[in-house]
Amino acid sequence: MTRPDPHPDTAKFLWIGTYAGGGGMGIYPLDQIGTLAAPYADTRNASFGTYSSRFDLHYLLDEQDDGALGVHRRTASDWVRLAHVPVGGAAPCHVALDRTQSCVAVANYASGSVSLFRLDPRSGLPIGQPVVHTNSGSGPDSERQQSPHAHWVGFGLDNRFLYVADLGTDEVLAFSFDAERATLGEPYTALKAVPGSGPRHLLFNEQHTQSAYLACELDSTLIALTVEGRDLKPRASLSTLPAGWHGANIVAHIGANAAGDRLYVSNRGHDSIAVFAMNEGGDPTLLQHIASGGASPRFFIVLQEENRMIVVHERDQRVTMLDILPDGTLAPTDFAVHVPGAAFAFIA
Repeated sequence: MTRPDPHPDTAKFLWIGTYAGGGGMGIYPLDQIGTLAAPYADTRNASFGTYSSRFDLHYLLDEQDDGALGVHRRTASDWVRLAHVPVGGAAPCHVALDRTQSCVAVANYASGSVSLFRLDPRSGLPIGQPVVHTNSGSGPDSERQQSPHAHWVGFGLDNRFLYVADLGTDEVLAFSFDAERATLGEPYTALKAVPGSGPRHLLFNEQHTQSAYLACELDSTLIALTVEGRDLKPRASLSTLPAGWHGANIVAHIGANAAGDRLYVSNRGHDSIAVFAMNEGGDPTLLQHIASGGASPRFFIVLQEENRMIVVHERDQRVTMLDILPDGTLAPTDFAVHVPGAAFAFIA
């Protein structure tokens, strides 16, 4: 296989979401030589987002104290903002569409809540006020777990449950979900994680439908889970760090390749991507650690067709690229771009 060009033509598909507090002025496209073009400024604090193929719309968060969800369309020449609606929570940090793309859910970190919007079936725009559920509780980490902190939200593969990973209370909640009525049932503790572990991001894998994978921020672990109805039952726990390494670290993002046989987790502090091999039963084994190319890799995106991973570093505001080799391991490149306030990457 020919090694990819280390300076890809990303202008047509790769955008970087940024924090205004870090100097970001919106979302930035990367051009073909790895420099930034002018930003689309009508979306601020775009720390996460999701795309609807049903409506051809991008739902981008505005992560601030008075949090909001922006709805945007990419046109042939520019972007258009169609809506900017309050989410009813503080510091929204994750957003997800249900499997029918008829509802959108938001995890609000600072308020420890989840918001659910019904989408207009014709326009894809949020209708009315969201359903909001605020969690309660705390964890043993006096600095990070004084209160609930919803950090991830997503729908199970069968679309029957909405799950919320709460870093502050060391649990994953499950809500019965009705897509037609856009309603949530009472919260249920699908997983009570190890005290102080800080669940951050959960991943469901369509190649391993009876499995899910939880990245825990505070204790740098990857938990393999068995899905039994709405329950998530731990079956294995692996460190995301090299054996014998000691130092401050928190985990950020988790993702997988299209084949479902490689899983990736980013370490902030060790500043690396941990690569795990998945067997036929969905059990992970540590395969590799590779330097991410910057400080504090908050997010990454796997570009499967291009055999590349784009990594977004929050601390030094740096976007780097790693090659994905035929065996699913990663290799460094010299692609690195400074993006003010860098937080997130997506294709459009």
